[in-house]
Amino acid sequence: MPHRRSFAFAACFVLVAACGKSDAADAAGNPDSLAADTLAGKSTLALPVVGEEVRMGDLVLTVTAQGQLRTDASASLKAEASGTVQRMLVRAGDRVRRGQALMRFDPRPFDLAVDEAQAAVRAAEVSYMVEIGPDSIATGKAPTQARRDYAISRSGLEGAKVRLARAKLERERAVITAPFDGIIERVGTSVGERISAGQEVAVVVDLSNLRVEADVLEHDLPLLRVGGEAFITVPAAPDKPVHGRIAAILPMVDSTTRAGRVIIRVRGDGTMRPGMYASARLEAARLPNRIIVPTSAVVEREGRPLVFTVVDDHAEWVYIQQGRSNGRDTEILPDSATGEIPLTPGMIVLTEGHRTLSHLAPVRLTAKREADPN
Repeated sequence: MPHRRSFAFAACFVLVAACGKSDAADAAGNPDSLAADTLAGKSTLALPVVGEEVRMGDLVLTVTAQGQLRTDASASLKAEASGTVQRMLVRAGDRVRRGQALMRFDPRPFDLAVDEAQAAVRAAEVSYMVEIGPDSIATGKAPTQARRDYAISRSGLEGAKVRLARAKLERERAVITAPFDGIIERVGTSVGERISAGQEVAVVVDLSNLRVEADVLEHDLPLLRVGGEAFITVPAAPDKPVHGRIAAILPMVDSTTRAGRVIIRVRGDGTMRPGMYASARLEAARLPNRIIVPTSAVVEREGRPLVFTVVDDHAEWVYIQQGRSNGRDTEILPDSATGEIPLTPGMIVLTEGHRTLSHLAPVRLTAKREADPN
């Protein structure tokens, strides 16, 4: 038995060796077979990558600046009448709309004041009629304007109407409303509290209409213009720039920092808060009608810049001639030998997962980002 097992093991070893030699011979006889298997994805796993389209557009050259976010509207709402708080309708952090009721006083004192003023008006109207009635009956003619004015003054009708209007205004002030859309920063009173005119009820902050007050070095100020584009990022969302516009370039330059101040208007996106520090990229020049790729797509091999494109699920590198860049986008220039640009709008260039790729490496496009039109 031992001899038979040894013999069988040796026979299997010889057979496996022969098969290995045969496969090696086939590979040696057909050197393209390994490459074909690789291209077919049989021996190499497709690598996940992220791509973005090449686009035709304007390349916006920028100046960088730092600043702080401010809001265009932050209102401390104060009571305009005295009264007892009947209902507090919001809490800190609530989102409110313009005209929304935030707090209500007990309405009974205000209703009574209106009723009293209306009674005074009615009494004054009776006095007025008593004043001019006998003259109208005696003469059979309507009283003159002078006579009516005298009767109004004698009856106190004019003053009674003013007091009625004031009482109605006070009743309207018994409800505190939001002056604009925003978020409640804090609430300064509670139900049952007796408050006086001028006491703070709540603070509302507008998080939609924001501005950045950015410091720009004096040698960069002449490059900027009012109306130019700006891209704002905050530490809370460093990868999500928000589009804004340069609203003003202030005239003074700080003699210590040698920087001027630029006001940038920006629409809040929910992550921005007044008081945050912000980084801004401000439009300094615009190069129109350029072939543009994301700067992250450009890599170097042997000192030459190139990008990877995707063709039939494979990464193909394309050597390029770089132009100017704003740090986010890079211009592609015509090739110095052929005079042609090797990329066309709509082609996909890789922006993630491409740093270590080789030419013709199989890839799997997991995401395609939309090109920023700006």
